[in-house]
Amino acid sequence: MTEIAPGGVIETDSGGRFVAVLSGLVADTEAVARAVTAAQVAEVRVLARAGQLAEREAAAQRGSVREHDMVLRSIAAELGGVLRVTDRTVQQRIGEARELVESYPATLDAWEAERITRGHVRVIVDAGGLVPAERRAEFEAEAIRLCEGDTPNRVRAAVEILAERTAERSFTERHRTASACRRVRVIPGADGMSDLVATVPTVIAHGILDRLTQQAMVIADSRHHEGDGVGDGDTRTMAQIRADVLSDMLLTGSPTVDPSAVGDRPGALGAIRAQVQVIVPALTLLDADDGPADLVGRTPVDADTARALAANAPTLTRILTDPVERTVLAVDRYRTAQSQRRFLRARDQHCRFPGCRRAAIRCEIDHTVDHAQGGPTALWNLAHLCQRHHSMKQFTSWRVRQHPGGILEWTSPTGRVYREDAPVPLVAFTVDPPPHAPAESVPPF
Repeated sequence: MTEIAPGGVIETDSGGRFVAVLSGLVADTEAVARAVTAAQVAEVRVLARAGQLAEREAAAQRGSVREHDMVLRSIAAELGGVLRVTDRTVQQRIGEARELVESYPATLDAWEAERITRGHVRVIVDAGGLVPAERRAEFEAEAIRLCEGDTPNRVRAAVEILAERTAERSFTERHRTASACRRVRVIPGADGMSDLVATVPTVIAHGILDRLTQQAMVIADSRHHEGDGVGDGDTRTMAQIRADVLSDMLLTGSPTVDPSAVGDRPGALGAIRAQVQVIVPALTLLDADDGPADLVGRTPVDADTARALAANAPTLTRILTDPVERTVLAVDRYRTAQSQRRFLRARDQHCRFPGCRRAAIRCEIDHTVDHAQGGPTALWNLAHLCQRHHSMKQFTSWRVRQHPGGILEWTSPTGRVYREDAPVPLVAFTVDPPPHAPAESVPPF
């Protein structure tokens, strides 16, 4: 049935049902958003209380700043076990929660009252770092008013300008402080790729990009010089050439100013070469399989890159894995301390604290039962721990036992138990054995 509504708009029964269903979806979305907001605000308040507890407990103890930090690390690890995220992540979130609860109470109240969203909160807190404490309430009130009328992205500039007007320090002074936070980090991506991100002064960043572009243009232009053989077969884009030149310079170049130089002799920095830990199946090395290798603690690596790394590696460690359990059985055939390190690196792959993925080559070998307490330097009493979690084991109430097979059983200060199995090599696999031969695993390298 079709009806003509006032104003000439045609309405149908199906259209009415559509509007009714859509209205229900809108109502459900509103209810879900309200529940999510309540949960997020509650989580912020809980994490802030955890940080305050750590501060009170540390203040009541005598010890160094390092030992006081262990209280917060321990609490973060406990909450991380419940939230199923790393303790580093929880510790960062605790700091953010305390900042919001203690420094931006009006913003938190406005979020809880659904006057603004979590995105608005982030805008206000990010911009508010410039605002003196005595003017923060004034800034908050105006920033909340701006946020109530628009989306986070559209009010960001206005909130930042508002913060600039109340800032006591000049841009130059703030830049000096910001420059102290320069850093380089890797953000894992898909298909064996990652983003290498450098946070550096803007002038330096544009200078780097300009130099890479100029060098890439020279390489690209060389492709047009017929007959000289330069650039023959090079079909790379400018973006690809820039990335390749950057990688080449960082991996093989020497710094112009090397503080380790002595007199007119070169320093040690130019001789340092990159080190990565990769597990490659034997069949991949033999070019019989194109399955991915494992960049331990990070991401899969394509077969071509794995073979290139193996071809240029100064040493290879042979690993034998169980054909069923896929756990490490042996590494080479030696009985030396070096063999123990090889075995543990192959077995552990990364830090053995729950949730930590720092590669074993960046970790320390810990005696599960302390050597000072009679713990032997034996495989069943050794495991890799990163410096952060090695310190936590030493300075907090976290305890660990090691069971056969390299299984670690961690007990938190509140008595919760977390089992940390020895990781299965991601590239371990079995093949059909030849006739009349026992089944065994093909060892990765």
